[in-house]
Amino acid sequence: MGSQDLDLVKVQHNLKEGFIHLKRVDEAIEEIERKYHFPINATDFEKILENRIDLAFSDQIIYRFSKLQDLIGAKLFKAFLLYQGENVDRPFRDILNRFEKIEILNVEEWFEVRHLRNEIAHNYESSQNIAIEILNGIFETRNDLRKILVKIESLTK
Repeated sequence: MGSQDLDLVKVQHNLKEGFIHLKRVDEAIEEIERKYHFPINATDFEKILENRIDLAFSDQIIYRFSKLQDLIGAKLFKAFLLYQGENVDRPFRDILNRFEKIEILNVEEWFEVRHLRNEIAHNYESSQNIAIEILNGIFETRNDLRKILVKIESLTK
C-alpha cells in the first residue's frame, strides 16, 4: 500500500467519523424539534433545562458539533491535502485559503463555525443566553460542515 493509499484511508476514516458526529447532531436536533422549534427562545430553553432528556439532547448537539468541528479542522483537512499530494506544513489560514480556492469552504464561514466552537469551549455553561445562541448557531451552521464533508467525500471517490 502506497503513501497516497494510506492518506486516502485516513481521509475515509475521518469522513466516516465526521458523518457519525453529524448524524448524532441531526438526530438530537430532530428530538428537540419534536417539542420546540428553532430558533430556540428563552422560554423553550428553560423548559429544556427542566427536562433531563431534552437537556441530554441539547448537550449532545453541542458535544457532537464540537467533535465534528475539531475533527474537520484538526484531522480531515490535513489528511485530504496529504492525499492530494500537498504540503500541510504551513499556517492554518493558508490551508483554509486552499480549501476555499478548490470550493470546499468559505473561509469567513469557517471562522464563524470556529467562533461558535470556541464559545462552546469557554462559555456554554456560563450563561443561558450564550447557550441559546450556541444551540441556534449550531442549527444554522451544521449544514456548512455537512457541505465540507460531502465535497471532500466526492473528491476522494
